[in-house]
Amino acid sequence: MLQSQGFLEQDPLHRRDRIRRKVYRGGKRKGQVNFYWKSEVNDMEKKSRVLVIGATGRLGRHLAEASLRFSHPTFALVRDSSFSHPLKSQNLQSLSNAGATLLRGSLQDEASLIEALKQVDVVICAISPTQALDQKLLIRAIKQVGCIKRFIPSEFGLDPDKVQVSGMHYNFFSPKAEIRRLVEEQGIPYTFVSCNFFMSYLLPSLVQPGLTSPPRDQVTIFGHGNTKGVFVQEKDIASFTIRAVDDPRTLNKVLHLRPPGNVYSMNELVGIWETKIAKKLQKIYLSEQELLNRITETPYPENLDLIFIYSAFIKGDQTYFDVEASGGVEGTKLYPEVNYTTISEYLDTLL
Repeated sequence: MLQSQGFLEQDPLHRRDRIRRKVYRGGKRKGQVNFYWKSEVNDMEKKSRVLVIGATGRLGRHLAEASLRFSHPTFALVRDSSFSHPLKSQNLQSLSNAGATLLRGSLQDEASLIEALKQVDVVICAISPTQALDQKLLIRAIKQVGCIKRFIPSEFGLDPDKVQVSGMHYNFFSPKAEIRRLVEEQGIPYTFVSCNFFMSYLLPSLVQPGLTSPPRDQVTIFGHGNTKGVFVQEKDIASFTIRAVDDPRTLNKVLHLRPPGNVYSMNELVGIWETKIAKKLQKIYLSEQELLNRITETPYPENLDLIFIYSAFIKGDQTYFDVEASGGVEGTKLYPEVNYTTISEYLDTLL
């Protein structure tokens, strides 16, 4: 297992206010020399040490990369099986080469959790939504060690306290809400991240279940088509999340992501796409009741896409509430310096 090691020393060949950092292992190549201004080194020393759980996953990899990019000492808790998995092992090697420290362990192994937690300040969990309740042992371990300054549990979707599809979602959101309550009850400092839809979900088909690319002739619009949904690219979710870990403004808050240029109704999405392909599409409007009937007629889990469409584009679960009035904070307002991919830019890649 590779780990980055090194030392700081004065560099007599350069200005006195520069520092040379020699990386023996974990850099792009052995013996690589990186130069930093003293202020940069001081900033790095002040950054919280971040542990990412689920670093080989779709979002977890971006979280680990963003943590490294923003100069946080970065650790990843990795299951033994991941080291022998062809793709996951490559991703782990890449993270290690970039300077991440890989720790063997799992959410089912309390001893490995405690050992990992003692080395860090911030814990970000990015496991599958279906595994949300597996975080209970982690929460117990965080409470036991008492050194974690911020916990970001695995949510990264719609706000489970705001969704209005109770009884329809096959227990998808309830475990996330249960984890929220447990974190609050234990008095663990937290930030909950509600990023809404990943850009890689539904948007590649222009919200057309069953398609793998946007339509060129006919499009189905759900409801009246004016309710807005939100899409954010995974790497951008990671950037906003890492920005929040040391920010007192996000402590014990829900961090919502509603980036301007990424909040659109279905009518608006279709209009943007029509402009890009220079063609008007035939529009078929599916009423709320017709969508509900289709959800009922479609077996689980094939109907989940329809349920999420109903939640976002009929009920308005991503946009019906005011973020600040609900006690939350909005990421693009806190961090206007963070660049992100807009829906229009993403759709350009699908032409």
